Amino acid sequence: MNKAELVNEVSGEVGLSKRETKKVVDAIIETIGDTLAAGEKVTLVGFGTFRVRSRKARRGVNPQTRQSIQIPAKKVPKFSAGKATREKVQ
Repeated sequence: MNKAELVNEVSGEVGLSKRETKKVVDAIIETIGDTLAAGEKVTLVGFGTFRVRSRKARRGVNPQTRQSIQIPAKKVPKFSAGKATREKVQ
């Protein structure tokens, strides 16, 4: 499902226009991104938790040249599904 399909589904469920629903979906995505950028986590009970994890610096290999390279440390977003979401998938 892509964003347009999500907007169509939600629009039908809540009875809002597609334009209004798109604004709501965009606002939710933007808010989650801003919260993660601030280093905080977002918990949606029953759905899951978005958080930021730190990856340590590590050694890697350039597959073209076979030379050893240093991969820098960085922060990455992580999603952990909640119990209700895991049960729906099963």
